[in-house]
Amino acid sequence: MTAPLVLVTGATGFVGRALLPGLLARGYRVRAALRRSGALLPAGVDAVSVGELGSTTDWREALDGVERVVHLAARVHVMGETGPEAAAQYHRTNVEGTRQLAEAAVAAGVRRFLLMSSVKALGDGGVLDGGGAVPLTEATPPAPSDPYGRSKLEAEAALCQVAGSAMAWVVLRPPLVYGPGVGANFLKLLRLSRSGLPLPLAAVDNRRSLVFVGNLADAVCRALDHPGAVNRAFLIQDGPALAVPELIRRLAYHAGRRARLFSVPPALLRRVMVALGARGIYERVCGSLEVDDSAFRTAVAWSPPFSVDDGLRATVQSLPMSRQHIAINLE
Repeated sequence: MTAPLVLVTGATGFVGRALLPGLLARGYRVRAALRRSGALLPAGVDAVSVGELGSTTDWREALDGVERVVHLAARVHVMGETGPEAAAQYHRTNVEGTRQLAEAAVAAGVRRFLLMSSVKALGDGGVLDGGGAVPLTEATPPAPSDPYGRSKLEAEAALCQVAGSAMAWVVLRPPLVYGPGVGANFLKLLRLSRSGLPLPLAAVDNRRSLVFVGNLADAVCRALDHPGAVNRAFLIQDGPALAVPELIRRLAYHAGRRARLFSVPPALLRRVMVALGARGIYERVCGSLEVDDSAFRTAVAWSPPFSVDDGLRATVQSLPMSRQHIAINLE
């Protein structure tokens, strides 16, 4: 029997680079849909150029013989993009691009379509319950707060509508994604954790869920065939959420350093950061965004193959010490 052919969009991106070897190792035939030809791909991966992602993309050649689609390509979240033009660009790429691909996939007879969404389709943090935050779950009412999150939620809806009963679909909503080769949004946090400078964060008691790119790739492979994943949207994470002081301690440890943290009341820290015009930084570092992924683990009998420390260690140690940094996509 011929192995199923999987089309991966965004194959040369951060998650795609981790996913391709995993698919090959599981015996899939793999085809990468690229914006332009010439990208370096693992041996055994076929490549088709499709141009820009949008409502007019021609997917016929790319989808020829394909049984599974993993749609990773998207206009990614950029801090501060909130204007009408940003919203229009997110919509063109993430919503209309997904709709066009889903329609083409149905026409081509694709059996299952996995969309990589984001926790931001639900919102930016846990639901407040008294003084604390309740972890986000699949039952949390969606409340995206920016154009990126809204575009992801609309893309999910577009896929569901187009697929109907003709094609099975799966949506994964990762929170903070990290690993070797990821972008530089979290670079400052690692630099601070390695600097030896005293940091006023010891009293911060937030909760941040995160997922190592190797775990996310493994979850994609699991969801591509498991019957329990069909026609559902799932949250995904490594394990128990971490408070930022603990994350800093672990980053410093894996970089061979000792974190120096001291306590400042969070309310005072917030006032100071707001006065300095750094409210966004305070919220990203000190705010909570915790998810409960028990639904996915139960539905497909999944557990992450890498621990949080495995992932942090791999990320920190992936660069020479002289240039060592970590970057985490702060969803």
